[in-house]
Amino acid sequence: MPRTKTTTSPRLLIRSSSIHAAGCYTLDAIPNGRRVIEYDGPRLSKELADERYADRIVTYLFGFGEDGTVIDGFGTAMFLNHSCAPNCDTEETGGRVFIRAIRDIAPGEELVYEYNLYDSDETDTADCYCGTPGCRGTMYSDDELQRRAKLAARKKAKKVAATA
Repeated sequence: MPRTKTTTSPRLLIRSSSIHAAGCYTLDAIPNGRRVIEYDGPRLSKELADERYADRIVTYLFGFGEDGTVIDGFGTAMFLNHSCAPNCDTEETGGRVFIRAIRDIAPGEELVYEYNLYDSDETDTADCYCGTPGCRGTMYSDDELQRRAKLAARKKAKKVAATA
């Protein structure tokens, strides 16, 4: 007997976004905890992704796992923008990455999650344009911000020591 699908994926629409270029919007209500979409595409090593996209400003790369694997995003999920007040989060399972709702989402809402960027050029600020009241001003993860603050403090200390 064939298995019957018990849930359907929400209908999604790509259209202009006030956050950044195009965004992904839901046409259907999405309940808290529901998987919305898979972030999918070719898997690359971090080294190959860095080489391939060295001169590009915009990429749709998603780093995950412990081995430095990067998904070269291709598909609807690449249009989900960053927000400091997300309605979605990512879930890694079995070498796959899913976007899931972290609260009930109403029809017409843009689907957004925190990118938690890390490991990029130390001069890049990864500015955030989400416009939420609690906007942190950056798409970097808290860990990356701490790493950068420590690095800046060490550079400042070396500079002070050199002039003393």
